[in-house]
Amino acid sequence: MLAGEWHASVMAGLIEGAERALADAQVAAAEVVRAPGSFELPVLAQGLVNRGFDAVVALGVVIRGGTPHFEYVCDAVTHGLARVALDSGVPVGFGVLTCDSEEQALARAGLQGSDEDKGYEAAHAAMSTAITLRGLARA
Repeated sequence: MLAGEWHASVMAGLIEGAERALADAQVAAAEVVRAPGSFELPVLAQGLVNRGFDAVVALGVVIRGGTPHFEYVCDAVTHGLARVALDSGVPVGFGVLTCDSEEQALARAGLQGSDEDKGYEAAHAAMSTAITLRGLARA
C-alpha cells in the first residue's frame, strides 16, 4: 500500500480504511510505503509492481488551491497509476482524493462522521480485481 504524507488526518483515515479492507479479506500483512506526495505515487506503484505484489493500493490527497497545480497533479497521478496498471497487468486501487476543500476530503476519509471510506473502497477494488484477473488466467 502506498500512502502520501500530506494531510495527515485524512491520510490516517484512508490508511485505516485500506487496512480494514485487507483484514476483512484476511490478508496477513500489508506493507505501507510512504510517498512524499501524491505526484510520486505512480513511480512508487511501479516499484511495488516490480517487486512482485499482486495488487497495489495508492492513497493520497490533492486539495484544490489557487493555482493550476491541482489540475496538473491530479492528471499526472490519475494517468500515471492507470498506466502502471495497464502496462503491468497488476491492479492499482485508486484511493487518491481530489477535492476542493479539506472538508470534502475529511468526508471521504473513512473517519468517524465521514460519509465515505475511500481507503476501504480502493483496497477492496484492488483485491477484487486481482482475484478476477487470477480467475481469467485460469480460464
